[in-house]
Amino acid sequence: MEFWYIIVSIILGFVEGLTEFAPVSSTGHMIIVDELWLQSKELYSEPVANTFKVVIQLGSILAVVVIFKDNFKQMLNLKKGEGVKGRKLKLTHVIVGIIPAGVLGYAFEDYIDNYLFSVKTVIFGLAAGAILMILADWFQKNRTYTISTVDHISYKQAFGMGLFQCVGLWPGFSRSGSTISGGVLLGMSHRASSDFTFIMAVPIMLGASGLSFIKNFQHFTIDAMPFFIIGFLSAFVFALISIRFFLKLINRIKLVPFAIYRILLAGFIYVLYF
Repeated sequence: MEFWYIIVSIILGFVEGLTEFAPVSSTGHMIIVDELWLQSKELYSEPVANTFKVVIQLGSILAVVVIFKDNFKQMLNLKKGEGVKGRKLKLTHVIVGIIPAGVLGYAFEDYIDNYLFSVKTVIFGLAAGAILMILADWFQKNRTYTISTVDHISYKQAFGMGLFQCVGLWPGFSRSGSTISGGVLLGMSHRASSDFTFIMAVPIMLGASGLSFIKNFQHFTIDAMPFFIIGFLSAFVFALISIRFFLKLINRIKLVPFAIYRILLAGFIYVLYF
């Protein structure tokens, strides 16, 4: 049985790392993979199983910090020099961006955990998020100018992306899908929107992981720690690979291919599950 625990941790870490920063909903994929196949709630208690899915996101967070280390150093004034053409992304841009989802996530954390972590809600989120992504690509075609680098983001755009990030609190909608789409609708390139989305995700995910860990700390045991560690390492490695690949790809293929995948996945899961 312990061997199966390890396999479950690796698989969920793989799913988390591979999908966290692609606009396809990592939470949605983990719910689908777990409920339809792995059944981690049968291995752990339900609070621990749900918290595991949040805490292993710390592995993905670490991957973002590694890839965007220069941006974080710049924001924290640990790196000399300015950004593109004398401008640079500031820590205050990130703070402005995370306020909406931070407030909403804190206020509705229990409701989200208790009522929205299901296959049905994920199917709806996958389909609705796909529509938003298609609209974002369609609107961008009519623009003559877009901000090409995250260093030129305005506070208005940062706050606007923060509002779009609130939609990503719905499992299946995808935090990255909603914020990248929002950034594109607000006049940013896909790459600039992706960069800010990933950077903004670090404090949001740290906060969510921390709150969930504190809330369910009494449910943890020493026996479960190795499986959390394995899931963390698995998520880190696969996130490192997937983020680098995604950033090279996003400006070329944009969002529609991901939207098509989401619609097909939602249809497949609906037929399979219902």
